Amino acid sequence: MDKTYGSPREAVADIGDGASLAVGGFGLCGNPMQLISALHDKGVSGLSVVSNNCGVDDWGLGILLADKRIAKMTSSYVGENKEFARQFLSGELEVELTPQGTLAEKLRAGGCGIAAFYTLAGVGTQVADGGLPQKYNADGSVAKASEPKETREINGTTYVLEDSITTDFGLVHALRGDTHGNLVFDRSARNFNPLAAMAGRVTIAQVEELVQPGELDPDSIHLPGVYVQRVVAVGKDIEKRIEKLTVQKGA
Repeated sequence: MDKTYGSPREAVADIGDGASLAVGGFGLCGNPMQLISALHDKGVSGLSVVSNNCGVDDWGLGILLADKRIAKMTSSYVGENKEFARQFLSGELEVELTPQGTLAEKLRAGGCGIAAFYTLAGVGTQVADGGLPQKYNADGSVAKASEPKETREINGTTYVLEDSITTDFGLVHALRGDTHGNLVFDRSARNFNPLAAMAGRVTIAQVEELVQPGELDPDSIHLPGVYVQRVVAVGKDIEKRIEKLTVQKGA
């Protein structure tokens, strides 16, 4: 049951070219930066990544994107990443934009073994009707557009059928974890991290504090270790960036 690895580099050693990843974090909060950096150093490419956003130009998933290691992003928010927008519009990157709540449920449902689900989100838009650009040609024309999705009327209301998501690997960041993979997240860093962990067939968790089984209060555990296959301690002295710092002026 001991799922610990000695370093981020060891934990991502078998992630190869073309792998699919579910990556936790929201903006720059809760990004598994040490795992992302180790993956960048490994030199893998052609990745298909599912994450709420793609970091910024020099942080988070942005460091993989900048070196063109990502072939496809499934996200709900482009954010402040100028390189993300440039690669998408120039035809270098495939992007599947998904409503944020739908993306969260796609990951959760995939982790629960639910193949697909009906939702109201996107009905009457290109999300359901198809035609949403996913890849451009260099001249700006659309190279690939989304396909129409199945819709169904239930009790007089129309819903769209959304496929769930599972990936080869999940990369997440947690405040605390034990050697069995039980995890506790810190406030808003909990956004998308548990869901990404659920969707990954092999999930790797970097934790700030590693404890022994039994040291975590069972009522405080946000994600049970059944969803986590590897744990690596990265310590508390790690850089954490703020995407947009807002401070109150003094009196």
